[in-house]
Amino acid sequence: MPSTPERPSAILLMGPTASGKTRVAMALAERLPVEIVNVDSALVYRGMDIGTAKPDPAMRHRVPHHIIDILDPTESYSAARFTEDAWALVDEIAARGNIPLLVGGTMLYFKAFREGLADLPAADSGTRAVIDAMARELGWPAMHETLRDLDPVTAARLEPTDAQRIQRALEVCYVTGRPMSDLLATSSAAPASRRLTAIALEPGDRAVLHARIAARFEEMLELGLIGEVRGLREQYPLSLALPSMRCVGYRQVWQYLDGEFGLARLRETAVAATRQLAKRQLTWLRSFDHVERFDCFDPALEDRIHEHVSASFAAG
Repeated sequence: MPSTPERPSAILLMGPTASGKTRVAMALAERLPVEIVNVDSALVYRGMDIGTAKPDPAMRHRVPHHIIDILDPTESYSAARFTEDAWALVDEIAARGNIPLLVGGTMLYFKAFREGLADLPAADSGTRAVIDAMARELGWPAMHETLRDLDPVTAARLEPTDAQRIQRALEVCYVTGRPMSDLLATSSAAPASRRLTAIALEPGDRAVLHARIAARFEEMLELGLIGEVRGLREQYPLSLALPSMRCVGYRQVWQYLDGEFGLARLRETAVAATRQLAKRQLTWLRSFDHVERFDCFDPALEDRIHEHVSASFAAG
C-alpha cells in the first residue's frame, strides 16, 4: 500500500531484550504484508548469529528482512547511517505495496528515525585521550559524577560503569560547551508528513523478564556461543575496542576466552550485563511519546497488537 500523509508510513515494534519482539513480528507477518527492517545494532554484523538471536534462515525466507548481515564485525554502523538506510527502505517497501515493520531494541536508532539527528560534534581524539587519562586515575564512576554536574539529564540514563557513553557525553560537553541532552533536544525533524504507528513491548513483571534473559543466555551457550566468538576471533582482526565486540554477551565471552574468569562467572556477568541493557532500553522507552504500550507477557499479545495495527491503518 503506497505511503500517504494520512496512512502510517511504518510500524515501529520496540522493546527490551527478551521481550518477544521477533515472535510478535513474525505473527504480524502471518496476517499482514510486512517486510521487516532490523533496528538492532548487533544484527548488522555477519557471523554474529547466536549471541544476537538473529532470525534464522527459515524466518528470513518467509518474510523479507533488511539491515541484517551488512557489515563485517571489524566495521562500524551509526545512527546516522541507520536513519538514512531505514527511511530509504520505508519508501521502497511501500512502493512494493507492503508495510515497513521496524523491529528491534536499539533505542537510539528509533529515536533518530522518529525525531531526526542532533548536530553532534565528530569524535575528538585529543579530548578523548584526556578523558581516558582522567578515568584511569579516578575510575569511571567518578567520571559519571563529573557528567552528572555537567549534564544531569544524560547522566541519569547512564550506568556509572558505562565507559563508552560517559566518555562520549563528556566529550560533547567539553568540545561544544553544551550538554549532550540540550543538543539532542534540538535535533532536526524526521521527514515531514510521516505518521508512524509505534508499539512498545514492556514487561508487566520484571522478574519474568530477568528469568527469560537468564534462560536465553543459557540457550545461547548450548547453541555454541563460545565457539562462535572463538571463530570470529580467528577469522577477523578483532579487539574489544570495536563496537561489535562491545555487544552484550560477546564482550563477556571474549573475557572468558582470555582466561579472565571461568564458565560460572561468564554466566553471571553476561546475564547481569543483559539485565542492565534491558533496564536502559526500558528507560529509553519511557521517554518516548505517542507509543502504544503492551505487556509482553499478555497471553493475547499477538491478537491485541494485530487489532491495534489494523485499526491504525484502517483509520488512515
